[in-house]
Amino acid sequence: MLDPKKVKNAPFWWDEAPRPTGQPPELPKEADIAVIGSGFTGLSAALTAARAGRQVTVFEAEEPGHGASSRNGGGVGAAPFKLKYSEAEAKLGREGAVRLFKEGIASITHLEHLIESEQIRCHYKRSGRFTGIHRASAEAGLRKEVDLMQDRLDLDVQMVSRADQHEHIGSDYYLGGRFNARDGVVHPALLHQGLLERAEQAGVTVLAHTPVQSVKREGATLTLQTPRGAVKANKLVVGTNGYTSGAIPWLERRFIPVTSNIIATEELDPALVRRLVPKDNMIIDTKRTVHYYRASPDGKRILMGGRPAMREAHWSVSARMLHDFMGKVWPELKDVDISHAWGGSLGFTFDKLPHIGEHDGIHYAGGYLGSGVAMSNYLGHKMALQAMGDPAGETALDNRNFPTMPFYSGNPWFLTAVAAYYRFRDTYG
Repeated sequence: MLDPKKVKNAPFWWDEAPRPTGQPPELPKEADIAVIGSGFTGLSAALTAARAGRQVTVFEAEEPGHGASSRNGGGVGAAPFKLKYSEAEAKLGREGAVRLFKEGIASITHLEHLIESEQIRCHYKRSGRFTGIHRASAEAGLRKEVDLMQDRLDLDVQMVSRADQHEHIGSDYYLGGRFNARDGVVHPALLHQGLLERAEQAGVTVLAHTPVQSVKREGATLTLQTPRGAVKANKLVVGTNGYTSGAIPWLERRFIPVTSNIIATEELDPALVRRLVPKDNMIIDTKRTVHYYRASPDGKRILMGGRPAMREAHWSVSARMLHDFMGKVWPELKDVDISHAWGGSLGFTFDKLPHIGEHDGIHYAGGYLGSGVAMSNYLGHKMALQAMGDPAGETALDNRNFPTMPFYSGNPWFLTAVAAYYRFRDTYG
């Protein structure tokens, strides 16, 4: 059951990887490359630039990794776009769509190399992802996507019949689904901790509790104003995603902060958890109000995530909605206690794609749409290469038109209506 008085309102991941504490280092007067944001994007960029011999300073408004990088569900996806492959091909043509989706595959390859080469202990496993069909009308569309991804991308992705879905989920809730063997799971806070340690070992200065209040161009340099003073930088890269603030209004108008929530059950019988999630894979579904869930790395809990409200609400409200849904998927869990409940902001975009580019001398990457564990590390790395003028930084996402909406200034007032519409469509088609 969900008793708010007994639930820890903090990420389950932080039990094993607490957020760093302590006073930030002294504020430097200047930096070769300044980085705003200490999540996966920012730290990946910082590490790449530091290894290339640049003096790098990272600015963080809270403690390092306070945002989505240490709060997410830990799913690692090879197709990290809200655009379906068929939609991408209709919009970009076959060549453009293939190039785009191969960036998603490359992001996993990059992440796996990063984890192995940096020897980061983070429970990474290429266990796959099962997408459950929530209603019969969704099957044809999912099958079309599987056929296209097999043909165009040669991905190891297969349709799963309802009779065979127990290989991937111990539940009869879905009507079969899809299994993508290239996807995986990771402990996101341990991954972040490892990346932070490697960056600091490479000489990166990480300034916690040092928000950037404004950015001004002065000739060839940029001045970053903080409550602790000003810092001049030759280059600026931004990796704030769903936590982009008013310091850079142009970016704030293009990222849509969407609230996502997760609950973790109390410790369960490991045999029960293995029956519910036989392959230790990630599970999502075809709903517009998507849910994502998995077993904890130690195999003793179920972690259930979703975006039931899409805007920030009291954590207990979202937790109850997730707990109710978990009981529908697995009736044997409808009365289990919840130990942790938390939320965070994801970065969505109006065109359903991540973005990387440069505007007015400021390099940026973000808009991962809830699938950013691999892509954020990848685009952070690429962004640093681009800032240093290295041709190896080229991607299929470079400097694409980055749309916004009239009168939008970073406050997603429309999300409540969008969430209600999605719930209606999920129920009635």
